[in-house]
Amino acid sequence: MNTSGSAQEMLREAMELDRNGRATEAIAAYQRLLDTWPGLPNGWYNLALLQRQAGEYSAALASYKEALERNVAHPEEVHLNRGVIFSDYLQQHAAAERELNTALALNPGYFPALINLANLHEDLGRREQAAQVYERMLVLAPEAAQVLARYAGLKTFTSVDDPLIGRLRRALAQPGVSAADSASVEFALGRALDACEAYDAAFDAYRSANRHSRESAGREFQDYNLALAERLVDRLIAAFPAAPQSKAAQWLTSPDPIFVCGMFRSGSTLAEQLLAGHPQVQAGGELNFLPRAVQTRLAPFPESLASLSPGLLEALAAEYLDMLRGLFPNAARVTDKRPDNFLYLGLIKRLFPSAKIIHTTRDALDNCLSMYFLHLDQSMSYALDLMDIGHHYLQYRRLMAHWRTLFGADILDLNYDALVRDPQPVVGQMLAFLGLEWDDGCLSVPPGGRAVRTASVWQVREPVYQRSSGRARNYARQLNDLRDYLKQTR
Repeated sequence: MNTSGSAQEMLREAMELDRNGRATEAIAAYQRLLDTWPGLPNGWYNLALLQRQAGEYSAALASYKEALERNVAHPEEVHLNRGVIFSDYLQQHAAAERELNTALALNPGYFPALINLANLHEDLGRREQAAQVYERMLVLAPEAAQVLARYAGLKTFTSVDDPLIGRLRRALAQPGVSAADSASVEFALGRALDACEAYDAAFDAYRSANRHSRESAGREFQDYNLALAERLVDRLIAAFPAAPQSKAAQWLTSPDPIFVCGMFRSGSTLAEQLLAGHPQVQAGGELNFLPRAVQTRLAPFPESLASLSPGLLEALAAEYLDMLRGLFPNAARVTDKRPDNFLYLGLIKRLFPSAKIIHTTRDALDNCLSMYFLHLDQSMSYALDLMDIGHHYLQYRRLMAHWRTLFGADILDLNYDALVRDPQPVVGQMLAFLGLEWDDGCLSVPPGGRAVRTASVWQVREPVYQRSSGRARNYARQLNDLRDYLKQTR
């Protein structure tokens, strides 16, 4: 590769590598460019973006800093991106808040920074501060449907005559409202109507929300493919026919990871937050290390495992623990609460043979309904249709049955419905399974200030409650087909 050309030629080369998906080479090209011409703020900005995407967060922060020092255009955008790194990846929420406030000092009407600041307040349990930021945005843009939907998500509803419900309906009646905006408002409306026990109207709102969410996804959206989902489970089962004999990475035990997984909306966040009440446990949240490794270094997964060297497995295990130490330097044990890690239990046990798995379960109909009622990313295409959710649920259950045959002694099925009905014995069982002494702190909800990143951020901060258990009874008529399907396919 020619590195002796002009700065413009080297910049074009780096951008072309990026466009072609050759991120590692693009990073190296930008670094060569900036070694020779360090006074290019856009070069530092582009390098930082790539470093962030590659998970090189400290390097990305340093590159963003260089861009700021060299007077990059729109510095508020750089401070926003630094704030996202601090909050989403490094768990440094005070630093994130400083960056977002700096962005807003530069540009008080900068909506992306306002949205992220409101999100941060929600994650930290600051309901009033979050509401104030949303109100500030609604003054600037009264018709901002997404903001109105988020604002409604902070509120408690008791009557269908609530003025905010009327405001949501009026937002949907606006001419030219986009499918994406309609979906956000309809999910908020469905939640409000459900709280008011207007169940038929709530279901109609959620059904329309999922339809609009599908419409808003664009050409790259892929409908849920039942055969492909079944083949994935077949491939995972074939790749892990027996428990691994290798003890690779057995010695890598500090900090000790605890994996919490299950279907989305099955109680994994509640389980993690109760565990985090123990002085020896730190809530790690939804870490993306394993999915990223599967999509990159382990591709094509799971077939690649047949020829994978023990050295690479040991390196991955060491990198995972280095990540935990970097994020949580004083933690003895850290939870990794990505629900979809149930797909990777075979890999987890190859990396950490002694790993303990908390597998959260819930009544099947309640679980499927809760997913249908949540505004999830369209990449989870099965979540937009009740019968697709049912199919996905059955494939998940089939895979978990396989993992139990291999790792049953290291998997604890933690039932959400039993947990909310009588928390103490279930929490006690969970602590005993992990070899932890009882601590009364594990019965308390997380205090304000402990970050919780989940769609149920406000529910998990309430005292443990039962109202979501048995929720499907309110929608018995709408769930007839799903109920029959789940019965017939057992």
